[in-house]
Amino acid sequence: MNLTDQSIADLLGFHVLILEELKNRGVLRSENNPTGDLAEYLFCETYGWKRAPNSARGFDAIGSDRKRYQIKGRRLAGSNPSRQLSALRGLDDFDMLAAVLFNELYSVVRACLIPVDVVRRRATYVAHTNSHRFMLQDVVWDEPEVVDVTRRLTL
Repeated sequence: MNLTDQSIADLLGFHVLILEELKNRGVLRSENNPTGDLAEYLFCETYGWKRAPNSARGFDAIGSDRKRYQIKGRRLAGSNPSRQLSALRGLDDFDMLAAVLFNELYSVVRACLIPVDVVRRRATYVAHTNSHRFMLQDVVWDEPEVVDVTRRLTL
């Protein structure tokens, strides 16, 4: 499809229709940026985790092992290559951080499971947001407790 001939209004309309269809298919749960919802969907579908209600504090899913998983995704865009995940609140509320990096077109670049102890060591507390900042740099995969799950997580 050649999008260059489409009007701005048409492009925004396509965007809305695409998000609605992804929501109907159970991939998205909110009207927000789809990165976080897509990350949750991929991990839960891949591992059979049960998604927590949207109102659950500090975790996004529960595994059959009863572990609580906080799930984060980051889309790497050419104009913003930052690997900072969205704010982590309540490091005592989850057991494992499931994190994925997407490329600009939402293909999985890298993904891993990070025990909360590693998150505590590597995260930085940010007082004005009362949260922790976590950078999903390549060195995270070098931590012995971190499990690389890139090959398992695909669209």
